[in-house]
Amino acid sequence: MKIRRIRYIAATLLLSLLLGACGSTEEKKDKEVKNEAEDPITLDWYVNYSWFVTRWGGNLVSDTITDETGVSVNFIAPVGSEDEKLNALIASDSLPDIITLGWWEPQVEEMINKGMVYSLNDLAEEYSTNFFDYANEDVVRWYKQEDGDIYCYPNSFYTPADVESHDNIAANLTFLVRKDIYEAIGKPDMTTKEGFYNAIKDAVEKCPEVNGEPLIPIGGTPFDDSGCASFDQYLQNFLSIPHEKNGEFYDRNTDPEYLDWLKVIRKLNEEGYVTADTFVDQRTQISEKIAEGRYFCLIYQRTDLADQQKLLYAKDPDSIYMAVDGPRNEAGDPPILSTAGIAGWTVTMISKNCKDPERAIRFMEYLMSEHGQKLVSLGVEGVTYDMVEGKAVLKDEVRELLNSDRQAYDAKYGADDTYWMLQDNVMQLQWMPDLEEPLKQLAEWTYPYTEYLGQYEVMMVETSDMGEAYAKMKKLWSDTLRQLILAPSDEDFDRIVEEYLVKREEMGYEAVHEEENRQMIINKEKLGLK
Repeated sequence: MKIRRIRYIAATLLLSLLLGACGSTEEKKDKEVKNEAEDPITLDWYVNYSWFVTRWGGNLVSDTITDETGVSVNFIAPVGSEDEKLNALIASDSLPDIITLGWWEPQVEEMINKGMVYSLNDLAEEYSTNFFDYANEDVVRWYKQEDGDIYCYPNSFYTPADVESHDNIAANLTFLVRKDIYEAIGKPDMTTKEGFYNAIKDAVEKCPEVNGEPLIPIGGTPFDDSGCASFDQYLQNFLSIPHEKNGEFYDRNTDPEYLDWLKVIRKLNEEGYVTADTFVDQRTQISEKIAEGRYFCLIYQRTDLADQQKLLYAKDPDSIYMAVDGPRNEAGDPPILSTAGIAGWTVTMISKNCKDPERAIRFMEYLMSEHGQKLVSLGVEGVTYDMVEGKAVLKDEVRELLNSDRQAYDAKYGADDTYWMLQDNVMQLQWMPDLEEPLKQLAEWTYPYTEYLGQYEVMMVETSDMGEAYAKMKKLWSDTLRQLILAPSDEDFDRIVEEYLVKREEMGYEAVHEEENRQMIINKEKLGLK
């Protein structure tokens, strides 16, 4: 047995003796996790997002974690294409110690099938960790492979039971308007096609420029090879377009009500209210324009503009974005806004190249524990926050910096889930302070509309024939969506839809649709849903 393991076990036994019969089992586990500092080690952690520029060390949270665990982190992120970087790491068998990537990425299954990552349950058993005391049982069942092992663990997940038992779980998707402009045009009803169209025109007439730059009437997420989330799946959610009908996976992209709303966007484009930047701007450019308050309305995820919202609020509280009722279907049904599903957002894996898999699994355990979650979300008690009647209250200077300068906050404190890779949203709900303006209204607006939709999340392995066909259909839809918005007339719009249906059929749509059905049924069975 390694010396450091002996040291760890001895320390744990001593701690147990000191605690005696006092305190709960969870408290004891928390203290064990909190006091496992060992020899210094640096773990290389690959995060598969080119926008991820966070560093480890020099702030309160990361320095405290290193002091308590002996672990420092060297974050690695791609420059440019995420796929190219990760595929190169896999091809050269040079994966770093720990890897974080989207759960839907085909490389997840590829790394598992090629034996390039450890089974987390094997590591937990070999090194006698408390990993599975902190892991969610439903999540573990979800990610368990046919061989009975679990190779990754997600962040930011919700189970159907979580959504059912909490009334304060916020969806991320919002329909946003710039507050001062919206109020200046009389707070119009934008739930109908006519109301939406008129509000866009009135906003431009009332406020054609923002700080010398043209007002952008409507904005959203970037276009990519699968479409544009704002103008397809997000709009569909606002219109309450179902994901299934009569037990069959539903083709939402060709729903008549959705296409009718797309015709409104088409008409606005024809009249010059959809800018060319809509089709080329990436997240960096979109974020810059949000920070300048240049959009009138946005179909967007509220957390993606949180930092920009705070900047606007600091300059002028009336220039912020507020959530209002947006597009609805003809029946006026409320939107269906999803949380993250049980699959979460990203998953984290331990590479077979890991220089010390024991330290890696213990580090994951530490971050997943209640102590670790409090640290990454709140910082250090007494320094960044105090507990008052079970809820955290941030120190005034900490809250002020968080709300005014996120970059400076990260550099000094590094809390508020700066290190989000194993964030447990539901656990954090126990103690997190209530949101304050200018973010509070955005989150609370979503509460009545939040639903669990994880059963409809499907994944196609790109290296398979099915996966290749699915990817081609996604690209076809992306090209088609652009053409639909740019169509010179409704007649051209209808023609483009018909051409899309024919091309999609030729690509093997029926087989892909059957696979979507199959996965949906399996997902519902695993989740215990009808």
